[in-house]
Amino acid sequence: MSIKFRLTLMSFLQFFVWGAWLITVANYWFGTKQWSGAEFGAIFSTLGISSIIMPAITGIIADKYINAEKLYGVLHILGGIALLYIPQVDNPTTFYYVIFAAMLCYMPTISLSNSVAYNILKTNNYDVVKVFPPIRVWGTIGFIAAMWITNLTDNKASANMFYISAFAAFALGFYSFSLPKCPPQKLISDDASFGEKFGLSAFKLFGTYKMALFFIFSMFLGGALQLTNMYGDLFLSEFEKVPQYAELVKRFDMKFIPELLKIEGLLNKLEYIFSYPNLLSTLVIKYSTIIMSISQISETLFILAIPFFLKRFGIKQVMLISMIAWVLRFGLFAYGNPAEGLWMIIVSCIVYGMAFDFFNISGSLFVETTTDSKIRSSAQGLFMMMSNGFGAFFGGLISGIVIDTYFTNNGARDWHNIWLAFAGYALVIAILFAIFFKHKHNPDEVANVSH
Repeated sequence: MSIKFRLTLMSFLQFFVWGAWLITVANYWFGTKQWSGAEFGAIFSTLGISSIIMPAITGIIADKYINAEKLYGVLHILGGIALLYIPQVDNPTTFYYVIFAAMLCYMPTISLSNSVAYNILKTNNYDVVKVFPPIRVWGTIGFIAAMWITNLTDNKASANMFYISAFAAFALGFYSFSLPKCPPQKLISDDASFGEKFGLSAFKLFGTYKMALFFIFSMFLGGALQLTNMYGDLFLSEFEKVPQYAELVKRFDMKFIPELLKIEGLLNKLEYIFSYPNLLSTLVIKYSTIIMSISQISETLFILAIPFFLKRFGIKQVMLISMIAWVLRFGLFAYGNPAEGLWMIIVSCIVYGMAFDFFNISGSLFVETTTDSKIRSSAQGLFMMMSNGFGAFFGGLISGIVIDTYFTNNGARDWHNIWLAFAGYALVIAILFAIFFKHKHNPDEVANVSH
């Protein structure tokens, strides 16, 4: 197998492991286990905690002591063991600690997978800038494939999603040992300070008003990044509890497939499908995970549009566009439904690509163009720590408490007002960002980074 194909397979499995349960775990938590909402928010906060403490630690280990591909494999195998145990858990507290253990192993593998890929490509004299993006796109495809498999096998509310994820983690873990060696670079000297080893020197950037403001806004927006991953699939699935949709789903399960199989001829089958009442609405509810996967498909498309937007509007405007896109993401969900409001759900999923990618990539570019080269890597780590670390931690924890306290009555969630509240939160951030964050557009800054 070629190097590019082997790394493509690694990227595919890397995000397949995550996609098998991340979007659908709410259905398992609320539907199958019927646990509370406040505790569910804490589950997603484990992503944030793990993103804060683990990448720096594993980075040092890979830089000084162990081959990166071996550490990568060990972490996936250990994470797979934790995922394999989850179906045996029968209370939310234990579930929290087990999923936390899984995330402590998984989250650092995201950055490690990049390090491994960069190392192997450079060693084999590939142009990383040209070759890596097509490889990384297969990670998103892996995430989508896992979502589809989980949904099409009728496991979006089943413990089997964790078995699917664990199997992929084991496969990737053992597969990684066959990858070309990525020995420690030993770039960090033994006499380096504690701050230098853990990338803490970048925290001095908080002494600059502009950078401090950027990192604070990164944290607040980071609180919104996982909200639709947490609740989006559950939101669509719970339309089944609405009487007008419940009967449709029940009828679909009992009659549609058997009757369709009895009909002879392709044209007759198609005629039956299109004459079936509210078939599309039923499919949206039953295959909600596939509908949500439009969000990930949108990501791959909007990545291609980023260079145009950055050159045309500049870093600040692209970040602001991202924040407005989050307002639309949540607002369209608030008014969407599987019938006449289906277009809103579809558009919301399409907008997600702009909301997610525009902020992460333009934010990373802002750090790249405004920090000293000596602390640039640490600054990028700080950006990820504030957005995907502290932001995801507080976002997961607080959203669970708020939904359970203010928007849940006798187990029924008021999704309309939940999404409106999230939209209002994103709107406030966007307005404050537009007013207080000052950054003049310089068309050359994008060109300088790309060379």
